[in-house]
Amino acid sequence: MAFKIGLLGLGTVGTGTVQILLNPAQRHPLLQELEIYRVGVRSLDKARTVELPTDRLTTDLEAIVTDPNVDIVVEVIGGLEPARSLMLQAIAHGKHVVTANKAAIARYGDEIFTAASKAGVYVLLEAAVGGGIPVIEPLKQSLCSNRIHTVTGIINGTTNYILTRMQREGADFAAVLADAQRLGYAEADPTADVDGLDAADKIAILASLAFGGRIKLPEVHCEGIRQVSAADIAYAEKLGFVIKLLATAKRSSQPQPDAPEQLQVRVHPTLVPKIHPLASVNDVYNAILIEGDPVGQVMFFGPGAGSGPTASAVVADILNIAALLKLGRGCATQSDGTPLLDPLLACSHQHYCAIAPITDLITRFYARFLTEDTPGVIGKLGTCFGAHNVSLESVVQTDVRGDQAEIVVVTHNVCEGDFRKALDEIHAMEAVSRVASTLRVLETTESK
Repeated sequence: MAFKIGLLGLGTVGTGTVQILLNPAQRHPLLQELEIYRVGVRSLDKARTVELPTDRLTTDLEAIVTDPNVDIVVEVIGGLEPARSLMLQAIAHGKHVVTANKAAIARYGDEIFTAASKAGVYVLLEAAVGGGIPVIEPLKQSLCSNRIHTVTGIINGTTNYILTRMQREGADFAAVLADAQRLGYAEADPTADVDGLDAADKIAILASLAFGGRIKLPEVHCEGIRQVSAADIAYAEKLGFVIKLLATAKRSSQPQPDAPEQLQVRVHPTLVPKIHPLASVNDVYNAILIEGDPVGQVMFFGPGAGSGPTASAVVADILNIAALLKLGRGCATQSDGTPLLDPLLACSHQHYCAIAPITDLITRFYARFLTEDTPGVIGKLGTCFGAHNVSLESVVQTDVRGDQAEIVVVTHNVCEGDFRKALDEIHAMEAVSRVASTLRVLETTESK
């Protein structure tokens, strides 16, 4: 019996998927039971790097998701629409779905997974986060006996590439971004990457799996790397840090014993100590560090994008579904007719996680100020911070240019809300020309 695949999209990931399916030798034997039945494309005339019979190609994507012969729909067209509608149509017609679409899942996951649960079908998404890095399935299965405390990751290769080159070359953001676009590492419109939106989609998905509840994407605090300068990279180096765009989801400390549990879910550039495992993850590579009880720390590292790595994850999900279908457990029902799905593969949680506001975050900060080069400025900064319960670890006047001084401070662990109140007052100081930069600092062992 062959399991028939309906593939939506024959771009980078779709092509990689077809290449694996057409070449099953020395791979899992179940691959030989998969058939590429229909492939949806934008144009039938486009030159392609994989050869498929022309009768398998169609521009009618709806015909694929409604075809009764198709067992598994693989969505790799990306974007929000028509991807969302096609996945929902496939589910309504009893098809299992494999997707690499982090944007659609982060925004419409509640709708998609609710529909899948009612229809008794699976929606698997290993390829949506981390490319070829297996992290979705480990969170669902291998680590499911753990109480997860923190998920921290470098999960956008474009920004990691840019920050790595800024660090190595001492170059500014704009110059490296332009070169990354020329080399194909950054899109012509880099907004989703450099403003942190892509990483926010991914950490929302990881947080949902790690903490067993749905995440409202607008509640994920998101900052990108546009404000990171060569000066910040250089000061971080002197202080023993590197700057990375980190995506973090963790259990928030409960201020009162009876207070409901909240999560911190955030994306922002961060000073990472050089001794931290994530500090040495460079170029376009991704890494996700998971801390749980009793496992401790485990880290998943590898290529976060690309045709081969992402297709590897797509085909792994196809094989998972094919294995269930082979055992007759694809659309099983209980005695009352309720669909019966494998609880370690399906995403069945219904409640929404409570997300703590960023102002409640307890962390260290790095801040860089441009001020008048006059006596007493450092004292005024210290007094203002102290008045708002912000304790300073170090204050250094690093450079003087004409009548302008550059002052860098690093705080102890402080409440972000207090730090922001102090900054508001500092902004208004006559002696302060500009708050040039503020970045959070990652502890080697974050306070729980």
